[in-house]
Amino acid sequence: MTEELGKIEKPEAEKFRQGKRLYLIPLIYSNESAPVEYKEKCSRYWQQVTEQLSNLELKAGKVTRVYHESIFQPGEDGIKAIEKLNPDSYQIAKSKYEEGAILEALEDEELLEETMDWGRCLMLGFMSEKVAEIIYQFYSEAENKRNTSIADKLSQTLEDSEAGLLFIREGHMVQFPSNIEVFSIFPPSLDEIHRWLRDRTRIEAEKASETAEEKAEE
Repeated sequence: MTEELGKIEKPEAEKFRQGKRLYLIPLIYSNESAPVEYKEKCSRYWQQVTEQLSNLELKAGKVTRVYHESIFQPGEDGIKAIEKLNPDSYQIAKSKYEEGAILEALEDEELLEETMDWGRCLMLGFMSEKVAEIIYQFYSEAENKRNTSIADKLSQTLEDSEAGLLFIREGHMVQFPSNIEVFSIFPPSLDEIHRWLRDRTRIEAEKASETAEEKAEE
């Protein structure tokens, strides 16, 4: 069962403090070379995430365990790995870690690397449809095993009456265990980022089309 934070209407505190709970934060990435407008939207997103997470903790309980996609190291090593991967999610993870939450190793290193390698192969493109199908099959198998491993890790480490915090990309295919109640955090700024990315893609496609037409006329 998944609850969106904005749809929880004045819950009774004890109701949401029972059983295993997982607070899900969609991962958004930025970098120094990104457009200023995009970086501003990302900054606003993470600020709203922090605020909504604080409100959720008041209603459903403090975070006791932290999980982060692509991280296979526990504890302090995991915190350092998050810092290199995503400075924004790092700030939240580090804060919860310093408050006493346990940083768990979410990923199986071998499965993560296998999935990433097959993904890189797919991005290269292929002349042969047969080869493309084979590579995609290998990728899908690795991704399914990885998703199952992540779900198992959550089930095995999150104790009854605990609240975990999970940073994971949108569009993930992890099937969460049925005994874990998932609360998804979706700040308003996330929709703004989606719109900005769609508009950016459309504009770039239009520019590419115009360039192609101009070359064709030469």
